[in-house]
Amino acid sequence: MKVRRFVDSTVLHVTAGDGGNGAVSFRREKYVAKGGPDGGDGGRGGHVILRAERNTDSLIALFFEPLQHAENGGKGRGAQQHGRNGRDLILNVPTGTEIRLAESGERLGDLAHDGDTLLVAHGGKGGLGNVHWQTSTHQTPFEHTDGEAGEHFDLRLDLKMVANVGLVGLPNAGKSSLLAALTNARPRIASYPFTTINPIIGAVEEEGEALYTIADIPGLVANASQGVGLGDRFLKHVERAGALLYVLDMAGSEGRDPLEDYRILRNELRLYRESLPDVASLIAANKMDLPEAAEHLAAFQRETGLPAIPISTVTGQGLPELRLLLRELVSKK
Repeated sequence: MKVRRFVDSTVLHVTAGDGGNGAVSFRREKYVAKGGPDGGDGGRGGHVILRAERNTDSLIALFFEPLQHAENGGKGRGAQQHGRNGRDLILNVPTGTEIRLAESGERLGDLAHDGDTLLVAHGGKGGLGNVHWQTSTHQTPFEHTDGEAGEHFDLRLDLKMVANVGLVGLPNAGKSSLLAALTNARPRIASYPFTTINPIIGAVEEEGEALYTIADIPGLVANASQGVGLGDRFLKHVERAGALLYVLDMAGSEGRDPLEDYRILRNELRLYRESLPDVASLIAANKMDLPEAAEHLAAFQRETGLPAIPISTVTGQGLPELRLLLRELVSKK
């Protein structure tokens, strides 16, 4: 099976089109003794524009074609004909793409919604033709100006997925199985760590209507905020989520303590961004079909005083209730 590469960060080199040169030209007509200058202006160079497009889900196209150049403006011509403006270059990027200058890190914009656009490089102005220099004492001007160069920049593009709910959990907590059970997404599922190697978004639907979206963020581990495991590369995808769903392996099937798992997740979110643990959230106590899960759940609730929704992606236990609670949580945002 061919695996499609996911790219959520890349550097893009953009160059707007140069303006066309102004023309030097004089009228040449049989019965006009002194035709005078008639050189037209050059056309504007094309702009470079980024546009958020919901059907674009990765920066992979720009990753493999990082040099992007808009069309130059046309040269002016005689008879005061202006050169044609260069075509604007419109590049589609995923919804949720943040744009910064690569060197300084200055933030230029954030295309958070489908159809959002950002002009990132202006095309150069067209030059002036010699018609602009004619005066009563200067009847045959040869002066003109060349078109201006288009702007060029090195940009850093970072995709931060836009979803109503972000799933966070340690490896093998069952996030991918839960996403598949709740939504129309079909993530890769297997019994080894880091099955999910890129964020996946699914929609919770009812009678064909999408109610809200859920993003499966690749499994976090201790010190992920410092780059351990899959690192903080994927933590950025949690930033835009309006709510979080902590998915815990309540059976401890990987030899971990669910309470410690929860503390690790909360700590890594806090280290990445101080406000993340304060985002509205629910706790899903997964794998309740396995032995010891009920005992661990009772201990977890006794220790934390927090409600946790007992679920099982194998038996379907608790999934209807979880869908309803998530919908209520999202509707409050």
